[in-house]
Amino acid sequence: MKAHRLDPSMIVLGAVVVLLAAMIALPVGWLVIYAFVDKQGHATVGNFVTLFTDASFVEPLVTTLCLSVAVSVLCCLIAAPLGWLAARTDMPLSRTLRTLVMASLVTPPFVGAIAWEMLAAPNSGLLNQLWRHVTGSDDALFDIYTLSGLIFVLACYTFPYVFILVANALDRMPGELEDASSMLGARAWATARRITIPLALPVLLAGALVAFLQALNQFGAPAILAIPAGFHTLTTKIWSLFQFPPKSELASAAAMPLLLLTVALLRLQSMALGRRGYAVLGGKYGPPRLVRLGILRLPAAALAMGVLALPLFLPYAALFNTAFSPVSSQLVTLQSATLENIRFTFFELSSTLPALKNTFILAVSSATLGGLLAMLIAYIVARQAVPGHRALAFLATSPLAIPGIVLGVGLFLAYSQSLYGTLWILLIAFITIELPASYQQLGAAFHSVHPELEEAGRMLGATRLRTLRDITAPLLGTAAIATWCFIFVAVIRELSAAAVLFTSETKVLSVLIFDLKESGDVGAIAVI
Repeated sequence: MKAHRLDPSMIVLGAVVVLLAAMIALPVGWLVIYAFVDKQGHATVGNFVTLFTDASFVEPLVTTLCLSVAVSVLCCLIAAPLGWLAARTDMPLSRTLRTLVMASLVTPPFVGAIAWEMLAAPNSGLLNQLWRHVTGSDDALFDIYTLSGLIFVLACYTFPYVFILVANALDRMPGELEDASSMLGARAWATARRITIPLALPVLLAGALVAFLQALNQFGAPAILAIPAGFHTLTTKIWSLFQFPPKSELASAAAMPLLLLTVALLRLQSMALGRRGYAVLGGKYGPPRLVRLGILRLPAAALAMGVLALPLFLPYAALFNTAFSPVSSQLVTLQSATLENIRFTFFELSSTLPALKNTFILAVSSATLGGLLAMLIAYIVARQAVPGHRALAFLATSPLAIPGIVLGVGLFLAYSQSLYGTLWILLIAFITIELPASYQQLGAAFHSVHPELEEAGRMLGATRLRTLRDITAPLLGTAAIATWCFIFVAVIRELSAAAVLFTSETKVLSVLIFDLKESGDVGAIAVI
């Protein structure tokens, strides 16, 4: 009997499984361990007693829940009408609207928070100065350093998630359903109330959960606006516990409710998106019927652009003004414009070039290694290459349930004696955070490549990795490039995990911006 030849690829694929388990299980395991021990290492539940009885912990928890609910509701109120206008009406500039919504999606919320400080700080904000100049009042029109101000800023950079879900759902909705309603005599509002809204409701619910989740786990914007206002959210409280002297046990305990709530919300989101409000029988169906707005076309477009002025036009105008103005609280003119902020940022500020270098190294490394890891995992799952591939798929998507600040705490606890203070710990954090999205992108791409192509290569004697390299990977080139770019951009804007894991030698651009905010160098922030 002929012996089976060992495929060396199985060793590599097995190593991927072990590596992924270590990336996820190790930090979460240490997080759980520290949550249930005291400073002496003895088992205790005292950390949780403190968490739920001490006002300094209870108030951030309540504030975070109120904040998340408010952001979720506000995002739905903004995104649902905008999504309907973009997908179901003849409003002009609908494609431009979608592009600009994506631009607001990739804008880091902490940068938006800083920009809105420049616009709506009670004393120096440009909008408040304009208000005083026009009305002669001594009072401020806006105060961004409030809970409502934080809710507003988070909603500005969270509603795109809801918009994309709603608009895509309305794009896919069969037009025949509404046509049938009209043929039976129903008016536009009755059709919308009985057909369109019920079919879109599960997706809107999922969008509300996404918005809640984003607000729940957000660190940057609350750190920029809440701490100066004198209150904490749960993420900023966890971060504060790592300031000297660090309280790792309390930080771990405070991270557990965030972790468990995130898992529960992701489960609810999956259930909402998994529901199917309709099924199309017979294959093809017509495009959705556009609603004619008539004389309201231009006002609708103006309203949409006015909404996008809040996350895009006004904040970027404020950043541009600050970058070239000698005083950030004054409007720049041709006479007052200066390049001093640029000179200071790149030639005097000693942290800029090292942060640029670290960010570039981490972004390229994370995109390359993370993309490769995601491709191997997607291959294993799609081709069922190893036993337990379903568990591997679960592990690959599980970082979705780990907020960045929580992962940062877990990695700090796991590697504080070995990797802390190096770029390696940040690399692990960034790859782990971006793994679910990159795996899902490449996993979807694998379904477009028929396995018979790989089977032909295997029949000719090639190993699994050889067929993946020479046959499958070239066919996935476009998806691989898109995934690489996605990870690269995401790493540049990541702050929550980096804020816990950085040192003076491993500072990245997002942390540099955060530090410059604390020192008041807003001109340098605008330039960066």
